Formats: sequence, structure tokens, C-alpha cells
Amino acid sequence: MLAYIGRRALLAIFTVWAISVLSFAIIQLPPGDYVTSYIAQMASMGSVVSTEEAQNLRIQYGLGQPIYVQYLKWMRLVVVGNFGMSMEWRRPVTEVIGERLSLTIVVSVAALLLTWVLALPIGIYSAVRQYSVGDYLATFVGFIGLAVPNFLLALVILYFGFVLFNAHIGGLFSPEWQDAPWSAGRVWDLLKHLPIPALILGLAGTAQQIRIMRANLLDELRKPYVVTARSKGLGEARVIVKYPVRVALTPFAITIATPRPYIW
Repeated sequence: MLAYIGRRALLAIFTVWAISVLSFAIIQLPPGDYVTSYIAQMASMGSVVSTEEAQNLRIQYGLGQPIYVQYLKWMRLVVVGNFGMSMEWRRPVTEVIGERLSLTIVVSVAALLLTWVLALPIGIYSAVRQYSVGDYLATFVGFIGLAVPNFLLALVILYFGFVLFNAHIGGLFSPEWQDAPWSAGRVWDLLKHLPIPALILGLAGTAQQIRIMRANLLDELRKPYVVTARSKGLGEARVIVKYPVRVALTPFAITIATPRPYIW
């Protein structure tokens, strides 16, 4: 067991290293560098960056050194948890990434909870009431959910959210709270903007989870232990919830945690 864990850990370290090399190489492929982009940006605003200033910036950020030297210096800092300064935001990279990562986790957890709340009872009802009107309706909605692209679903929900409920669709915060420090007011503003992105991400996976739960539960309901439980006089609700639902939850719980990358 320890040998297996050790091999997996080594493979994980090698994978992270390979991704870092590939990412660094891709970033270096386009012509020019950050200073080139900075000069173009300042020129569009009517300012002029002198050759001496541009050279000083390249020296400051080490952009004039060979690529492998830049990579080694970067990795030496990464190993100790220092990702450097963001050239775009003029802030430590850990702060820039950390804030967005925390928001991504919040939205993902909210979408996951919404998926559970919707898919689990609908899937159980659809399996227990097989071929009923509700089952056909859930199946139809499920097929529609699987067929509609996520970006189109997002546009529709954002449109109706703005038109019918005057919901702010510019992000997770109102403009006045966008760059404000964390406080009770900013948390409340986040909670007010959270339902729409959580609904979009949750509905994208709910249709598939309904189908999975229905198929798993239907398979369990046909097994002999369910007949035995009914023959002992147990109530129908207890028979379904206590035995087949518990077994059907295993593949449902495994597939529901499929990563949904999202950048805010």
C-alpha cells in the first residue's frame, strides 16, 4: 500500500512538473514579452515608454535572460510558495489566484448542493413511478438538459434573470463591492449574486444525474432483497429509502463530483 501511494505521489510530482514546463513554453511562444505589451498599452493611451525605461523593466523582471534561466528562477520561488508579482495587477500572484480560487470553490459547492437537491428526489420519483406522467416529464426535461449547450443555457437564464428579476449579471459582486475588503456586506452581496451562476452550473449536471439515479435505482428495485423486504411487511417508503436508495447512491455520488472548471 505504501509503495503504491509512493508511486502515485511521484507520478503526481512528475505530472505537475511536466505541466509547468509545457505552460511556461506556451507562454514564451508568442512574439514579444510583457514589456512589449506594456509599451503597446501605453501607446494606445497616448503615453510613450522610452527605450531606457523598457530596458529597466526587462532587467527588473528578468525578461532578458535565457528561457531556461527564467524557468529555473521561477521554479525555485514556486517551490517555497512564492509565485512572484502579477505584472498585470501589480499584486502578489498568490493573492490574485487565491481570491479567484476561493470564489470558484464557493460557486462549485453551491452548484453541487443544488444538483443534489434537484437530481436526487427527481431521480427517485422517476424510478419509483416508472412510466408515469412525472417520469415522462422528468425524462423529457433530462434529454433537453443534456442536449442544450451550457453556454446557451447560461445566456437564457442570464437574460430572463435580468429582464424579469432585474438581477445583476456582471459578476459575483455589485460594482461598489467589487474591490472592497471582505466584510458582512460583501458576503451578503456575494450571496445575492450567487444563485444565477450556481443555477447555471447546477442545471448543467442535474439532467445527467437524474438519469443516473433513475437507472441505478430501477436496477436495484428489481433485485430479490427488495422483494424480501416487502414480504416482511415493511412500508413501501422504508423499503425504498433504507435499502435500494442507499445502494444506488454510490455511483450517483461518484459521478456528481465531476470537476466543473470556472473562472471568475
